[in-house]
Amino acid sequence: MSTDADHTVQRIRVEVAYATPVKQKLLSLEVPSGCTVAQAIELSGIRDQFPDLVLDPKGVGIFSRKVSMEHGLRDGDRVEIYRPLIADPKEIRRQRAKEKKDS
Repeated sequence: MSTDADHTVQRIRVEVAYATPVKQKLLSLEVPSGCTVAQAIELSGIRDQFPDLVLDPKGVGIFSRKVSMEHGLRDGDRVEIYRPLIADPKEIRRQRAKEKKDS
């Protein structure tokens, strides 16, 4: 015999964040307990807000700490989707230092 509690799925609150140079979104949602990063991204509908979003499995994190797409979420987590770097920061610093030295 099953009870109502057997059919109740525990839910947690998470956020999904993504930004471009011109638009930023932070979406709050409730997901089933045990939800992964990948599932939360899909459930958030963030791709509807950013149709050109190309999701790199290595470009996601929780509170600035990179995690895998299979990482299980906890209540209050903020899933962040990172954009790829356009230029290598070390190379840019080298170029600036060289320009300063040459002037």
